[in-house]
Amino acid sequence: MLTTHPRTLLVVICEAAIEQPLIEDLMRSGAQGYTIADVRGRGRGGARDGSWEADRSIELKVVCDSGLADRLAAHVLEHYAPHYAVTLYLHPVAVVRAEKF
Repeated sequence: MLTTHPRTLLVVICEAAIEQPLIEDLMRSGAQGYTIADVRGRGRGGARDGSWEADRSIELKVVCDSGLADRLAAHVLEHYAPHYAVTLYLHPVAVVRAEKF
């Protein structure tokens, strides 16, 4: 039987221009790591196809405990969402190697 541990997946989809300050904020706040991918999409604010540098978007994922995920999400909403295109969501996940998160 596999032992799993509850954690929360925080996903932030945002403009690539804020990647570095966002990473620094997340790591300083206690995140143990992250994964980033370049993404494209369309929403109510229009399309972001990444065809030029200022139009690039990223998807940043952090797995952590629910309290930290809530604090990180609140920080992103307060400091970045008013000025940049930001979508974020939280999802409960089960991890196998709890010490990594």
